[in-house]
Amino acid sequence: MKINKCNRLVFAVLLGFGLTGHAQTKQWTLEECVRYALDNNITIKQSELDLKSAVIDKKGAFGSYLPTVNGNASHSWNIGLNVNPVTNIATTQTTQYSSLGVNAGVDLYKGLQNQNNYRRAKLTIVASQYQLLQMQEDISLNVANAFLEILSNKENLKVRKEQLAIDEKRLARSEEMVNAGTIPRGDLYDLKATAATDQQNIILAENSLLISKLSLAQLLQLKEFADFDIADNIEVKDENNIMAQNPNDIYTKAKEIRTELKLAQTNLEIAEKNVSIARGAYQPTLQGFYSFSTRASYSDILSGVDANGNPVFRGPDPLLTQFSDNKGHNFGFQLNVPIFNGFSVRNNVEKSKVNLEKSKIDLEQKSLDLQRNVFTAFTNAKGALNAYESSNVTLEARQQAYNYAKEKYDVGLMNSFDFTQAQTLLTNAQSDLIRMKYDYMFKIKILEFYFGIPIVPIIAK
Repeated sequence: MKINKCNRLVFAVLLGFGLTGHAQTKQWTLEECVRYALDNNITIKQSELDLKSAVIDKKGAFGSYLPTVNGNASHSWNIGLNVNPVTNIATTQTTQYSSLGVNAGVDLYKGLQNQNNYRRAKLTIVASQYQLLQMQEDISLNVANAFLEILSNKENLKVRKEQLAIDEKRLARSEEMVNAGTIPRGDLYDLKATAATDQQNIILAENSLLISKLSLAQLLQLKEFADFDIADNIEVKDENNIMAQNPNDIYTKAKEIRTELKLAQTNLEIAEKNVSIARGAYQPTLQGFYSFSTRASYSDILSGVDANGNPVFRGPDPLLTQFSDNKGHNFGFQLNVPIFNGFSVRNNVEKSKVNLEKSKIDLEQKSLDLQRNVFTAFTNAKGALNAYESSNVTLEARQQAYNYAKEKYDVGLMNSFDFTQAQTLLTNAQSDLIRMKYDYMFKIKILEFYFGIPIVPIIAK
């Protein structure tokens, strides 16, 4: 079979992963994995930046309460006939002049838009915090799922290796029995094929384990993942006795604490503020303003004429004197009354109302989804527990059947094909038990999550 370059690259990565695994010194616990993901996951970092941006927007909204102050300065040259801005005399000459000024303005009334913008900005911070928390909760569950998948693959690999060891012993013993003429040579061929199948299953199990480790390492954003491994000391138990809870009680508790409902409620409040802001544009606005200006000229000043009728000029006054003499103040109020604006204000109000209705529907949908998810999670956890307990019973029965088949095979009362069938059923029962065990553990984690029991406490930053 030909292997393309991509497959060779994947194989090389997985091989490097496996070869360096023997030199590992640290085995990560579930809590360590979750905590590391919360501190380093890229998606969470992006949500943290969104929160910082919302805090900056709040500062901007607060700034709308404050007056605006701007300074200005200019210097110009006028050549030819022009009016000196200081003397107001038209002369034909090159004139230079400078001006300085300060302008200030403040909103006295703006339809309460500034107040509503500030309140919306505070709500946006709360929404960003809930968004970050929801992201952290989702990452925690994803890490737990990936962690338990590794444990499942580890145990499955262990079963496959134990099965190979058993078959190799049987194969060696069967070779002796064939040489002694106790069993036919065909049984030996069947056992060789079985051992070869075991080796193939081990390779598949190793690949599944390595890929699951790689998936969790990538979820944790680990740069050095070749030595990554996890601890195996996890017991299958409902340590918080969550299955003893009534699903209605879990749902009632979830409605109080679940982040998705809090986020939807906050988004609804933001939508209500948007309606108030849009309606504020219907109202008049009143601004107060103040400006200060002064100027100075650098050109000579006509002071009169001499006896021959020729103009007599004198030099300009000192700059500070001109700035002092030419200063002026301007202040007052400006009232703007909206009369017609091409329906833009009305359209904005209507759009904000539509968004408000969408937010109400979203909150209602989130509540319905939460109820469905809680009852589904409880049913799944109960079903997983029953399946796990049934798998234990099945495994015990398959183990007894295998032991009985082995006794018959050892005394020659069963052929190798039937014995291999009994062994295959036992292996399948062991694999099913592993799968059911970790499926039950993950579903318990989900149910605990809805009841407000996190995998690790999430600390707000």
